[in-house]
Amino acid sequence: MDGLMMRDGLLIGSILRRAETLFGSKEVVSRRGDGSIVRTTWGEVGRRTRKLMTALKSMGVQPGDRVATFAWNSQRHLELYFAVPMIGAVLHTINIRLPREQIVYIINHAQDRMLFVDKSLACLFAELQEAGSIPSIERFVIIDELAPPAPALPRPALPRSALDYEALIEPASVFEGEPVFDEETASGLCYTSATTGDPKGVLYSHRSTVLHAMGNCMVDGAAMCEREIALPVVPMFHVNAWGMPYSCAMVGAKLVLPGSGFVGQPLAELLEAEKVTCTAGVPTVWTLLYQHLQEKTYDLSHLKTILVGGAAASRTLIENYKRDFGITVIHAWGMTETSPMGTVSRLRSESEGWSQERKLEALLCQGLPVPGVEVRILDEHDRDLPWDGQSPGELLVRGPWIAREYYNNPAATAAFQPEGWFRTGDVAVIDPFGYVRLTDRKKDLIKRKGEWISSVDMENAAVAHPGVLEAAVVARPDAVCDEVPVCLVVKKEPQASVTADDILALLAQRFAKWQLPRPEDILFVESLPKTSVGKLDKKRIRSTMIQPGAAAVPGTPRTPSA
Repeated sequence: MDGLMMRDGLLIGSILRRAETLFGSKEVVSRRGDGSIVRTTWGEVGRRTRKLMTALKSMGVQPGDRVATFAWNSQRHLELYFAVPMIGAVLHTINIRLPREQIVYIINHAQDRMLFVDKSLACLFAELQEAGSIPSIERFVIIDELAPPAPALPRPALPRSALDYEALIEPASVFEGEPVFDEETASGLCYTSATTGDPKGVLYSHRSTVLHAMGNCMVDGAAMCEREIALPVVPMFHVNAWGMPYSCAMVGAKLVLPGSGFVGQPLAELLEAEKVTCTAGVPTVWTLLYQHLQEKTYDLSHLKTILVGGAAASRTLIENYKRDFGITVIHAWGMTETSPMGTVSRLRSESEGWSQERKLEALLCQGLPVPGVEVRILDEHDRDLPWDGQSPGELLVRGPWIAREYYNNPAATAAFQPEGWFRTGDVAVIDPFGYVRLTDRKKDLIKRKGEWISSVDMENAAVAHPGVLEAAVVARPDAVCDEVPVCLVVKKEPQASVTADDILALLAQRFAKWQLPRPEDILFVESLPKTSVGKLDKKRIRSTMIQPGAAAVPGTPRTPSA
């Protein structure tokens, strides 16, 4: 027997329609590349989006066509977030930090027909167009025509016959009506950052995107609401800015888009000027911001929440923001394949009776599965492990916004899904209250004489030293022990008083003696390489920084060795 309820589909257009109807006067703020601020409203974003829909249709964009973007966080990028899926096409946001060869691969794999690009980034596509490397691209549109070139540098070359965004939509009429299609229709395409092999495409649907936005708005999710002033530092090319543009539109929150000024002083100034209440990004951003806030005073009294994902936030980072600024750092976990929100670390009601240390331990976890997401952990024989907080296994997830297969990649799909669950490749423990704590990626665990050592736990312990900015722990092959940990440390200041003995003493508080690095395997380096999404690039660290001849700054116990 069917229920007698309306059958309105979950379509992205309904999100924008609500923002226009109920919150048309609420602000959307964009920071340009030259530092200037552009102010508009959700109502105006809606009107311009509908003009863009008309322009796209007039250029022959059909349902199912892929329309790519290569751009920072801006109002025009936001308009594309809605216009492209609202005509039944697929928005493909390309990570601008990917290597050139991967960018070429994913454009050709996706068979993008159009590409919208910031002028400051367009030179790459002029070169690729001349080389005939991306034949599927028929039209290029330059998004930020007002962005000036870098000082003392010539204006970047543009692809041939590139169109201007404003000139494209200005003569267009406002799209009449709103196309209706099945809620399972594809809406967006994002590719993984591919630390191994080729990037893999994840194809989102209207249904999954709307449900994910709802999850972001739940109190036990990202808790987005109309009263918030939200600033996604996470780029719009990285898993749809963690869904924040859609969830802000859904509830009518003021949205602040920071352009390319993501760190340090520009970020601090924007947080202060716009009275931002919540923001989101990877830990590196907040570590650098905290350093800047130690040097110059800003009024961040409105900022209540920093949502951290992409990598684990350290205990030191969480404690420092709470103690010095009264700002709560909220851990979240997800992947491109999970849209990305999977877990958020919020304290349960039972925590009222917990000690402060126990509460902090919970906040250091990646958190509880958000409503709609289920989790489990399996051992190496695919047997379920207990939720005892002690038994590590591979984390599996499922839910309405979790990928069931990769786009046009059956070989990769076959490798990760047993019986409707997505294998994340993350190793985790789950405690009796349901808090998920990642201990490592499977490929980053260190196996010493048959026993596992968590590189993530060791990194978090090392950065607790007041003189340490960041740390990376990787495995080095060893003839006797199979593998041993190597700890690479970046000091906050070159002259900071941090020694190998200091780091060892700190690690010894949390690790058994057999788990500790040897003194000669604690290396002080000037910087650590990052992936395109701001995570530690352990593949590069292993291949270039712990090999014979790899250099470390003065103060290293010895030259790194294989």
